[in-house]
Amino acid sequence: MRKKILTILTISFLMLGISATANAKVKRQRAYYTKRYVDPVIKEMIDRDKKLLEQERKKTEEIDKKYRELEKKKRENRKVLRFSFEGIVKPASPQAFKYRVWHFPPVAQYLTGTCWDFSTTSFFESEVYRLTGQKIKLSEMYTAYWEYVEKARRYVRERGHSFFGQGSESDAVPRIWRKYGIVPASAYRGVTAKDGRYDHYIMFRRMKEFLQYCRQKNFWDEKIIIRHIRSILDKYMGRPPEKFVFRGKEYTPKQFLKDVLKLNLDDYVGFMSTLSVPFYTKGLFDVPDNWRRARDYHNVPLKDFYWIIKNAITHGYSLVIGGDVSEPGYNGFEDAAVIPDFDIPPRMINQSAREFRIYNKTTTDDHGIHLVGYTRVKGWDWFLIKDSARGSRWGKFKGYYFYREDYVKLKMLTIFLHKDPARSVLEKFK
Repeated sequence: MRKKILTILTISFLMLGISATANAKVKRQRAYYTKRYVDPVIKEMIDRDKKLLEQERKKTEEIDKKYRELEKKKRENRKVLRFSFEGIVKPASPQAFKYRVWHFPPVAQYLTGTCWDFSTTSFFESEVYRLTGQKIKLSEMYTAYWEYVEKARRYVRERGHSFFGQGSESDAVPRIWRKYGIVPASAYRGVTAKDGRYDHYIMFRRMKEFLQYCRQKNFWDEKIIIRHIRSILDKYMGRPPEKFVFRGKEYTPKQFLKDVLKLNLDDYVGFMSTLSVPFYTKGLFDVPDNWRRARDYHNVPLKDFYWIIKNAITHGYSLVIGGDVSEPGYNGFEDAAVIPDFDIPPRMINQSAREFRIYNKTTTDDHGIHLVGYTRVKGWDWFLIKDSARGSRWGKFKGYYFYREDYVKLKMLTIFLHKDPARSVLEKFK
């Protein structure tokens, strides 16, 4: 029995020793924080690499700055080919034109791509006066606002395959008016900038970036997208009125169009002259600004095209014309546009010469203007042009150009006018 007791005690003491040893080990295995050790060799290498990268960054910055300055100087010193105008006898002034259609003084479009809007709005102002005797200044920006909305809508429906830009064509104006009506300039200025100048640069960029984002994300909720586009337009242009007071009476935009302006928008037609479409048929005016892809342009030979212009202006009808304004003979300081003989002699201008320039894209759809007068000087036809672009404000007659007949025949692509002075040509269409 005694031996058994001693054995039990011995085992108990051994167990206590093991337990104590285990507890001691647990205390020695504690966790703690210490400063991270950085290997001095690796640190030296990293610091060296950072220094090299910084030197490369500074060197690249110096080179980039150098080339930016070179590009700036290049832009500042850029030259364009011009025509001397020596020996060119021009009309003396806008008042020297024998045939002139009433129109409001020229309005500047400033930093916008809305020449189509300014020229066609001016045209319809002249039409309102011709038809009703009323002188009513209309809002260009009301039309531009809703045109941006419609461009965005088509962009969504075509999943980004429709052109979204600032430009458009004359037919956009009656299309917008049919849907949204129109307002006088007194009801909607269309600009929120303190200086009152039209500036769509940032506004358009915001809209385009948003639409591009939607395309990248394949997001095509039309209601949400149009709501956002309108919020951008409202910020920079202001929200168009739903009702307004004109001459003491309240109107909606559609009522104003119908009851005050009294225009029949179906009376207006567009013409072009190109070999790419059979003559005396309707076709597509194939340029980016025709973003609706309208195929209702009446295509006629150059002879008819030019005859319509002369017949209209000499019978009291103005026109919107559009085409190329980037030629050596197009000079705002001279208030004039002609074709120099080093380009092509006037007697050589024909349908083929015109088409060759359309084909090789030296004639492009740059600009829309309002043709408001005509006269002859030294055997040449000259046309008085009301223009909203800045170049027309460089010369003596702010907002006007004088286009010679050779420039119109070779470089103008489209015309838009009332159908009456073009009826004999329209009869040739099936």
